[in-house]
Amino acid sequence: MKKLTLLVAWRYFFSRKQKTVINIISWISLTGIAVSTAALIVVLSVYNGIGNLTQSLFNSFDPELLVQPAKGKTFHTSEIAFDSLRQMPSVAACSQIVEENAWVTYRHNQAIVALRGVDGEYPKVSGLDTLLYEGTYGLKAESDEAVAYFLLFGAEVYHNLGIRDASNVPVAIHIPKRGTALGMTMEQALNTGYAMPGGNFYIQQDIDNRYVVADIAFVRQLMNYTDDECTALAIALEPSCRARAKAKASVQALLGDDFTVKDRFEQQPIYYKVFRSERLGIYLILALIVLIATLNLVSSLSLLVMDKRKDIATLRSMGMERRQIRSIFRVEGVMIAAMGVVAGLLIGFVVCLLQQQFGIVKMGDNFVVSAFPVAMRGIDFLLTFLMVIGISTLAVLLAVKIKK
Repeated sequence: MKKLTLLVAWRYFFSRKQKTVINIISWISLTGIAVSTAALIVVLSVYNGIGNLTQSLFNSFDPELLVQPAKGKTFHTSEIAFDSLRQMPSVAACSQIVEENAWVTYRHNQAIVALRGVDGEYPKVSGLDTLLYEGTYGLKAESDEAVAYFLLFGAEVYHNLGIRDASNVPVAIHIPKRGTALGMTMEQALNTGYAMPGGNFYIQQDIDNRYVVADIAFVRQLMNYTDDECTALAIALEPSCRARAKAKASVQALLGDDFTVKDRFEQQPIYYKVFRSERLGIYLILALIVLIATLNLVSSLSLLVMDKRKDIATLRSMGMERRQIRSIFRVEGVMIAAMGVVAGLLIGFVVCLLQQQFGIVKMGDNFVVSAFPVAMRGIDFLLTFLMVIGISTLAVLLAVKIKK
């Protein structure tokens, strides 16, 4: 009986003798499900690609682990187990950081920035040296006569200050003096240092419009810090380290409760929460589009039941029960949905593959990448298949149940 049900449903859909309006509506239903499924796959894959790109840019600036004091602003490396930390098997590199808000002036332009002073180990814990748009990575040049310092700017800070490539005009950095009352003049209230523009970097808007990177010795001079005083430690773990959560716990245990150890998710909590929420929102919106597409399927089944009344009467006279007749239309509805979702998954896969290989849809010249990034994930294909089949099956069951 199951074979008979499947055969009748197949004949109703692929009837070659005549093409009625109902057949056309059924094919429109299949096309609608296929298009909405393909759209879901493409949008999710592009969103994954953009998320991976943004995360990689954040990762190039944020260290894998960031150590900060739980209380206060600064600490001395001589007062902690700094050498033991660097010698841990899971630690590949450890960089000292001094970060402070500063007032930057260049010619007649000015800006408030986050001045980050870093040491020579910083390129080992970040990818900043690979993301320079102009200039070269070098924060200090020493000679027999003097030491020259250079600054690397976030791209938006760089352009807002009106700095141009190969500028020979120094940038003034002003930081309030430590432990003194506000003076009547700038010299009394602020420590001022001068450094040359060394280049700019494109990472992410929140970073590009805020950060300026300098040599740690230069920032310590402005802050009147000692040579071992810093505000944070940036740590890179060994690539071969698989238990990264355990490595983080080991660092925390070594430093104690006086310090907090943050991974990249904890350093950018708002971004990752918003990213997950946006992805869920996109999935729900596209699921609603799939639901709307299944309305065509409900319509085609309703019309098919009305059109096949004579066939239904014939089948009843041959002894087929009412539930078996209903199952014919259920099978046809599920068959249309299954063919539509499989076709949609294949179309989505081909479109994403073409975008990955050839970058057909461009983003423009002012972006980090020229074409929209795409990252296909098997879980997206599986969830899309289950979601579309689930919605379509529920719609079919309701439609056939109504038409008794």
